[in-house]
Amino acid sequence: MDRTDVDWRGYWPAAPTPFDADGAFDEGAWRDLLGLYVDQGVHGILVNGSTGEWFSQSDAERKRVASSAVREVAGRVPVIVGVSAYTPGGASELARHAAEAGADGVLATPPPYVHPTSEEVLAFYTEVAAATDLPFMVYNWPRGVAVDLAADQDLIRRLCDIAAVVAVKDSTGDRMRMSATVESVADRARVFGSFLHRWGLAVLAGLGGDGNIDGGGLGAPYAVPAYEAFFAGDTERAAAWIDRYTALSSALVNPDYSGRIASPISQLKAAMGLLGHPGGTVRPPLLPVTAPDDLERLRSALTAAGLTPTRGEDR
Repeated sequence: MDRTDVDWRGYWPAAPTPFDADGAFDEGAWRDLLGLYVDQGVHGILVNGSTGEWFSQSDAERKRVASSAVREVAGRVPVIVGVSAYTPGGASELARHAAEAGADGVLATPPPYVHPTSEEVLAFYTEVAAATDLPFMVYNWPRGVAVDLAADQDLIRRLCDIAAVVAVKDSTGDRMRMSATVESVADRARVFGSFLHRWGLAVLAGLGGDGNIDGGGLGAPYAVPAYEAFFAGDTERAAAWIDRYTALSSALVNPDYSGRIASPISQLKAAMGLLGHPGGTVRPPLLPVTAPDDLERLRSALTAAGLTPTRGEDR
């Protein structure tokens, strides 16, 4: 299996999991959110990733979220299920459930907290990728797991030698390392990275790369047409849309993927609330954004980027 076995590309939201005021999974809001993404023309959806707050859910909840997503999207775009866990056995169990639910693929980071060596990372992915016949996406997320796979391009290549691996989501935060990943493996694996800026557009056009998987999808109104223009060969039009996306993302997110106003997921859900999107609230240990000054900063950032807040506060 390699990149030619999937058609994954373009702009994908990493979907937040909506929780209600009591902390319960809000399946109605979840269905509405997935419908919104499809209506926006996104090219795929990742569920139960970092933005989906997998770390605050039980395995049973994660399975419910995944099954519900596959049913709701119903094949209109690919649905990839995050199965990150502390052990290969735990991740493998979630991967098998994703396969049974009808997901199009699975994704995992290296085990959080563990700080595994290269050989331990390779052993982890080898076991989890073999748990099902689904296409597998390696997720490099150094901010979340304290290991940057892109710092070792030999490891990236060895990971892409695993039979089921067809893609890499490289969220290194280091542009040169991300471009090295593209150079190393884009001939055989899809590479999702940070391409929605002028430098990223140059990488797409010159070296390769396939798309962005973006926490929450606020940028869909700009990123979807940017990729559509790029795929059509119109880099000038793509650049114009990318500039609008950059104005939004740079107002909210630092280069290392930390939030400028609050924790990234908390400020995302607050922004979604301001826009009237069904994002719900966060679960502990995260805290909702409630300070009037912070909400006003979010409202101003959204307005300046051309989005229109419709609500006075996050709910």
